[in-house]
Amino acid sequence: MAQISDALRFPKANNRFRELRVLIVDEDRNMRKVLRMLLLGYGAKDVFEAADGQSGIDLLPDARPNIVVTDYDMKPMSGVAFVKKLRWECPPPLCSVPVVLLTASADMKRIQTARDTGVTEALCKPVTAKNLFDRIVEIVERPRRFVRTRDFVGPDRRRRRGDSSYSGPKRRSEDTGLVTEYLID
Repeated sequence: MAQISDALRFPKANNRFRELRVLIVDEDRNMRKVLRMLLLGYGAKDVFEAADGQSGIDLLPDARPNIVVTDYDMKPMSGVAFVKKLRWECPPPLCSVPVVLLTASADMKRIQTARDTGVTEALCKPVTAKNLFDRIVEIVERPRRFVRTRDFVGPDRRRRRGDSSYSGPKRRSEDTGLVTEYLID
């Protein structure tokens, strides 16, 4: 009997995946097909597609996705420009949708730029079923607070593991002016 590569094996779907609505924004039609197949294989309820950043922005109000998966290298609007427009120009709750950004380069500067733009998770290509699944599990099972400051809009960049004994209003002295929005589905 033939062995199936681990890269093609579908991880066990989470029941919460059955409610997911996902928007894929990628100019590569073949990549959209692969992502669609993976997301539906995980049990996603609905998967929508846009071939460019502006089409993705235009589709957001009708699709009402729980997660967006987009590529870094798109034209005419890059994935980072798409996320920036999503975070700063779309109304709530659309502006706070978690974003998984795919990139062909693991360059640290590129990843930091994505993080600073408001990307929730970054994933280097080639994408495997397990890599994408792990990022979506992170979003679904350990959602991060959404933060809006004068200079940043996006998920809290500090990942919290376990319970912290700290109970004050600020974690650091630089946190002045921080507004945390708790978004509930």
